[in-house]
Amino acid sequence: MSKKVLVIGSGPIVIGQAAEFDYSGTQGCLALKEEGHEVVLVNNNPATIMTDHEIADVVYCEPLTVESIAAIIEKEKPDSVLAGLGGQTALNLAVEMEKEGVLEKYGVELLGTSVDSIKQGEDRELFRALMNELDQPVPESEVITTLEQAKAFAERVGYPIISRPAYTLGGRGGGIVDEESGLEELILTGLKASPIHQVIVEKSIAGFKEVEYEIMRDHNGTCISVCNMENFDPVGVHTGDSIVVAPSQTLTDEEYQMLRSASLKIVSALEVIGGCNVQLALDPHSKNYYVIEVNPRVSRSSALASKATGYPIAKMATKVALGYSLDELLNPLTGHTYASFEPALDYVVVKFPRWPFDKFPEAERSLGTKMRATGEVMSIDRTLEGAFQKAVQSLDTSIPVITDKWTQLTKPTDLRYFAILELLREGVTIEKIHEVTKIDLFFLNVLKNIVHTEKQLESGPVTEELLQQAKVYGFSDPTIAVHTGASVQEVKSWRKDFDLQPKFKVVDTCAAEFEAATNYVYSTYAGNNEIAPLAGEKKALILGSGPIRIGQGVEFDYSAVKAIESLQKLGWTTVMINNNPETVSTDYATADRLYFEPIHTEIVEAIVEQEGIDLVFTQFGGQTAINLAEELSKAGLPLAGVSTDVLDELEDRDKFYEALKKLDIPHVSGTTCHTKEEAWSAAATYNFPILCRPSYVIGGQGMVKIENETELKQALDETEDRHYPIVLDSFMQGMEVEVDLVGDGETIFLPDVMEHIEPAGVHSGDSMAIFPSALSEEIKSTVRRYSEQIVQHFQYKGIMNIQFLCVDGRVYVLEVNPRASRTVPIISKVAAVPLVDYAVQVLVDAPGFALAEKQVPNITVTAVKYPVFSSYAMTELDHKLGPNMKSTGEGMCLGNTVEEALQKVFAHLPDIREDKDICYVDVEGYSHIPSSELDFEEWLTTASAVLYVNDQETELARSRRIQATKNGVQVFSETTTFEAFWQGLQVDKNEPTPLPEMILEGVHT
Repeated sequence: MSKKVLVIGSGPIVIGQAAEFDYSGTQGCLALKEEGHEVVLVNNNPATIMTDHEIADVVYCEPLTVESIAAIIEKEKPDSVLAGLGGQTALNLAVEMEKEGVLEKYGVELLGTSVDSIKQGEDRELFRALMNELDQPVPESEVITTLEQAKAFAERVGYPIISRPAYTLGGRGGGIVDEESGLEELILTGLKASPIHQVIVEKSIAGFKEVEYEIMRDHNGTCISVCNMENFDPVGVHTGDSIVVAPSQTLTDEEYQMLRSASLKIVSALEVIGGCNVQLALDPHSKNYYVIEVNPRVSRSSALASKATGYPIAKMATKVALGYSLDELLNPLTGHTYASFEPALDYVVVKFPRWPFDKFPEAERSLGTKMRATGEVMSIDRTLEGAFQKAVQSLDTSIPVITDKWTQLTKPTDLRYFAILELLREGVTIEKIHEVTKIDLFFLNVLKNIVHTEKQLESGPVTEELLQQAKVYGFSDPTIAVHTGASVQEVKSWRKDFDLQPKFKVVDTCAAEFEAATNYVYSTYAGNNEIAPLAGEKKALILGSGPIRIGQGVEFDYSAVKAIESLQKLGWTTVMINNNPETVSTDYATADRLYFEPIHTEIVEAIVEQEGIDLVFTQFGGQTAINLAEELSKAGLPLAGVSTDVLDELEDRDKFYEALKKLDIPHVSGTTCHTKEEAWSAAATYNFPILCRPSYVIGGQGMVKIENETELKQALDETEDRHYPIVLDSFMQGMEVEVDLVGDGETIFLPDVMEHIEPAGVHSGDSMAIFPSALSEEIKSTVRRYSEQIVQHFQYKGIMNIQFLCVDGRVYVLEVNPRASRTVPIISKVAAVPLVDYAVQVLVDAPGFALAEKQVPNITVTAVKYPVFSSYAMTELDHKLGPNMKSTGEGMCLGNTVEEALQKVFAHLPDIREDKDICYVDVEGYSHIPSSELDFEEWLTTASAVLYVNDQETELARSRRIQATKNGVQVFSETTTFEAFWQGLQVDKNEPTPLPEMILEGVHT
């Protein structure tokens, strides 16, 4: 059996491949270590728990390329490679490494599913041939490699046509077309997206029910269905963009068993070892079904299935890959059932996608076979009505006003669910809605029940029976208050009078048929309480950050999990509340108890009361958690850290700038405006350009750079009243730097300064950044001094992020984030210091802990953090960098120098010195860098076209950037980014650089 295993991660978060692979990878690494194996990890996503030294023995943040991984194999000499936990990225690399002879050359075994099986599952032609051999029906289709073949197929079978490129994730490069005019762009994009230049075109079966089975299989051939899931949306919407219900609700037992048997047969024929996802389409009017596709790896759905059932798929898949059989493995959640036992559910689960359209209101909102959601939430309840409502409450977004309701139904969009509710409120029948959407009448009837209850609440009176029904159906107290015209406090009083309190039930995988000890619970108003408060003298509740979305990604899960670990080491009993099924924080093994719930005051209060919580932590769950602090404080809950008054002073621009004036710290001038009139008056005191943004947001949402009065008028006209107050800041050009620090009210621990490559005006989340900075000691000293003054003035305790602007040697404060930031994992890992642990010890007043005694680290490597954009999912948008964050994730590479790290960052791009037609530079003054001399339109059609550079603000520039994006070309919209790429090309040889090892200190008790 293997002793040293190289685990390949999935890389930065992109649409179609998000935090679910941090979860599966973390589980896999821990399972390997549990079995006594040394774990070497390669994953260039610094935001993850997976890339933490407690998860793997050696961590490489290197490019995920065959060349890079071969170099790591040569250096580390592992016995085997595990690629089934790193999404499509790792799976494709396994196939490429086998093809290029890397595995054979170094005598490395691929654990789990074989390359031949992967090919059969992923190669569209091989898969279709296998289905025919197994007598499993597939939609009428053809594997094509040219546009002409696609046109001929469409002419033969008719439209609509679905395109599915091979070896891609999240439906990348795929889609549906209803007529010939859109076929050319779809097929050419798909062929370019596929690593093997292969697309399957199939006759559309849009309107069929879409059902998934999550299957586990071992080397003995034992095969079980862990969970089956049914899409609320019929075939035609990518499953990652569909609302999903588990277990299936509308299948007859005959249909369920038929599709289950087909899934088991397919996975067995593929000889999968580990987890596998099978997607099928069922004709709602007959017993006919089609096999859509198979993912021979753990997937987004397997993370959902794990959290829905309490069956740790990734952990079991890893053990199975090592040679265990399912009947040998105990489920660690229950401690009583074996991995060969199919979970049973006595509750219902709803997954709801989280889309980025709040960040991109100008985007085309229609949904198809190309995934567009950045993340998802999950809810659990005893009724489907309750689960739907809790899922929507978990999204952490406001629902826009829908004016064209029927349009959302005829062509699916992210607003379709809400448009259906609106139409039901207007009295439209579920039969009429079904006719247009093909959504099953059962689901529509559930939504009708919600609307009927709304109307009962509005017409009154509110009886005990009605209030009970509303709570069973998932209505929150604030929602009931809206429908009844009462205050939230009055609704709480009614519940108290009627003794209506949430009950907590256990996720035990066996529907309470057997004894099971589990720490995984959910709330409901249907049934009895199944849990007692946890034992422990000191209990902490940690608020999670909810779904992955632009501006708030897996980095906040990192901070939350590290906070839990620190508290546990200090002897605290930990309770976690979160609703993101993709994350490590919602793993059964993380906190002492997990509540899978919306992160709202009502449920937080209930948990505090149920468990007897001593401290509630809001600093580690991003803006979601910190925004809740004021409500929780007013409710009398015990918050760790500074008071909400201090938080308000730091977040409110006017109050914060007033404090900086007292401290004689320079800042960029700005004004908080509560109305349009105030904003117009304030703008008259500034010179353009200015920045306009809402208060209390993350990721620069709604932030725009305004160049003149016309743009200001347009921005103010488009800003709804609910987005006020807004902040107007003067815009200054310069270099942006930032720090993450821990303060105890007097002293600070600040490892070093991070320096942005792109200029101010580009959101920090979209900037490349160097850590540690090579800025002068004078500037660094000023940054430290200002940081310490701010901490002392506000007597701030805990973790904090401060952003600065450097202009002509002078340092200005831009803003303070009184919480963990997206860069905390980067600083912690590169500087090899436990920032979150220090913050926790300060917040709980840990005996013997003295922040002032902590030495500033000697940082031995240079890191470059870089943003990753999912522009392929929204090709209609201009992804020009600016103050509104657009990246979905970030990567990091290390080197002994900045140049070495930059060379790795851009390792996926070819060397433009070898062929000038690789790159087209649409900027004046770049004659020293090779650039194509072809006409832009002509260049774009060449096979060489890879990289386009254009930083202009003109309409032509915007149009060209969009064209390049649609053609799968990498676009640089800042010249500084392009210069960084050029700088990296000057490095000839680069060695793999592991993360520095964390120096762990003993815990003071």
